[in-house]
Formats: sequence, C-alpha cells, structure tokens
Amino acid sequence: MSDADDGRAGGFDGSGLRAGNAAGRRAKSAAAAGEQDAIIAALTPVIDGIAATLGSFCEVVIHDFRRPEHSIVALAGSVTGRGPGGSMSEIGMQLLARGDQARDELNYLTRTQDGKMVKSSTMLLRDSGGTVFGALCVNLDITAVNQVHALIGGIAGVSASPAAVPTTTFGDDIGAVLDAIVDERQLRQNKPWTQLGRAERLQLFRDLDRRGVFAVRGAVQQVAARLGISRASAYTYLSAARTSADDDTGLPDGTP
Repeated sequence: MSDADDGRAGGFDGSGLRAGNAAGRRAKSAAAAGEQDAIIAALTPVIDGIAATLGSFCEVVIHDFRRPEHSIVALAGSVTGRGPGGSMSEIGMQLLARGDQARDELNYLTRTQDGKMVKSSTMLLRDSGGTVFGALCVNLDITAVNQVHALIGGIAGVSASPAAVPTTTFGDDIGAVLDAIVDERQLRQNKPWTQLGRAERLQLFRDLDRRGVFAVRGAVQQVAARLGISRASAYTYLSAARTSADDDTGLPDGTP
C-alpha cells in the first residue's frame, strides 16, 4: 500500500478534512441556534410581567432577527397594532443591517402613522458568542402625557416649540414598512426617480442598504417596483452602491 493509499485509509485526505470541518461548522451552528431559541423561550413569559407592570399604554415585543419578514415571535400589550408574526420597524432593520456591531437604542421617540407618540427602548439579544440574533423592545404610548405636558406648559406660559419626531411605520406586513422607507427617502430627494442623477440614485441605494432594507427577502424586487425600474437595474445600483462609496463607476449612461 502506498503512502497516499495509507492516508486515505486513515481518513486524513483533503476531502476527509473538509468533510470534518463542514460537520464541525454545522454542529456549531446548530448549538448556537439552540442557545438562541432557549433565550427567546426564557424571555417569552417575562414580557407579560413587564407589560402588566407598566400598564395598558405599554407594549413589549420579542423580535427574532433570523426571520426578518415575520420577526415578532412574542408580544404583550398593544401600542403599535401588531401581533405575533408581524414585521420589524425601520429601527429594527437598521439594527439588523449593523449585525454584531449594533448597539442598544434606548429612550427614543417616534410617532406612528396614526399620530401616537411612542417612547421606546430596543435592547439587543446576543448569544454567548456575541452574535446579535434578536431584540427585546418596550414601547410606551406617551401621547396623553405629551398632551398634558403641553397643556400645563401653555397655562404656565413656558411652552416651547415641540421637537420634530420621526414618523415610523409599524405593521404586520413587511412590505408596507419597506414602501414607507423608500417613499420617505425619495421625498427627501424632492425629485422623482427619473430626475435623479446617477450619483443621487447611488446615494439612494446606499441609504436604503444602510437602513437594512435589503436584508429582507424579496426587498430588491419590491424597491424596484416602488421606484418604477427593472429588477436588473435595482441589482446593478445596489451592487455599485456596495462596492463604491464615492463614485458611480460601473453604471452605464441611460441605466433606468
């Protein structure tokens, strides 16, 4: 028997090493998934207690970032009108896009499309390896509190102009959230797509990418439809936006 044959018999050839490495990666991935599932399972009964303690104006949500289209796996209370199986908001998409570099977002204000003022904190869920896989979110409807504050300030003569609060789309349909992000970004351009220069179009796709839009399955097709361009053009702009931070190389004249 040759040395090469002896090596194969002992299971030490290149293919054996590759198979062993692949099996090891699968086992590690399965262990991480099991740990992540256990963390979510342990938190699920806790959110009912948090919501009950803070009252009827509180909503507590557990998001699983591994399924962004239907990230809500548990929910207690009702502020944003979503339910289990619902989607994440723009804030969640931004955190998803940042991956393991994301940080907790605490005590921020948003306004829902139906006019509610919401104070929120989003606390990331990490496994023992530091991988971000979800979030625990607390949303408080402070609309009435804000109105009372403005009333008292007006009576006391110390009212101030309210700070602008961004409007956030909350919904069970991830498509509605994506459309709202694209529409808001286009409004800031103050031009329709056909009037944007190539650099402006690239910047639009960079912004959408940084906000986590393209982490959602099927988002490229949906963004293309919203902008009125072909799916191929959308992929071209996204690829160029990710590979070039400062110019619009790779985009031929006339790209729709």
